[in-house]
Amino acid sequence: MQKSLEELENKIGYCFQNKKLLKQALTHSSFANEQKINKFEDYERLEFLGDAVLELVSSDFLFREHKQMPEGQLTKLRASMVCEPALAFCAREFGLEEYILLGKGEEMTGGRKKDSIVSDVMEAVIGAIYLDSGMEQAAAHIYKFILSDLEHKQLFYDAKTILQERVQQQGRGMLHYELIREEGPDHDKIFVVEARIDEKKIGTGSGRTKKSAEQQAAYEALLAVFN
Repeated sequence: MQKSLEELENKIGYCFQNKKLLKQALTHSSFANEQKINKFEDYERLEFLGDAVLELVSSDFLFREHKQMPEGQLTKLRASMVCEPALAFCAREFGLEEYILLGKGEEMTGGRKKDSIVSDVMEAVIGAIYLDSGMEQAAAHIYKFILSDLEHKQLFYDAKTILQERVQQQGRGMLHYELIREEGPDHDKIFVVEARIDEKKIGTGSGRTKKSAEQQAAYEALLAVFN
């Protein structure tokens, strides 16, 4: 575990003064419950704090970057940048999911691949950095991993819209999304969706909602077919 913490710190470019905060940020409730030891608190409280820090920093960034944009558009843009699939996408770019502590049951059911868990841990790490060093370091982390390279990330954020436009421009046929299967219990269901042009599959995605699964499928299609 110690080596993994050091590896993660190297990846994010931040060394924690209080290592317990990073451990807590990476600890899923399934692991804490399974271990039955109080010293391994889960990430939920840190996620709550990190969510607030992220909203403030991203709001400030958009307010300064888009000086003529009205409030409604700013709100919509911020929501697309910090939604569950978007945060999970940013987290996977530096492999955050590899360091999450999961219980055996959650591990076996693919918890490490769930956007809901990965995005929560991303916010928990932000909260942990904020508690460890304050707003400046937390903001630096957000700028580095969430607010950077936005042109590339915008392809993911707006994947469905961009895919629809490109299909229409090239006259390729009828774009539609088809639900292939549902996995997991009702309270934690994962939807698997295919993006198709007519009957040809061009991308597959999964997510906690059909909308996020469609976004993943559209992004995969853009990279595979239209890149």
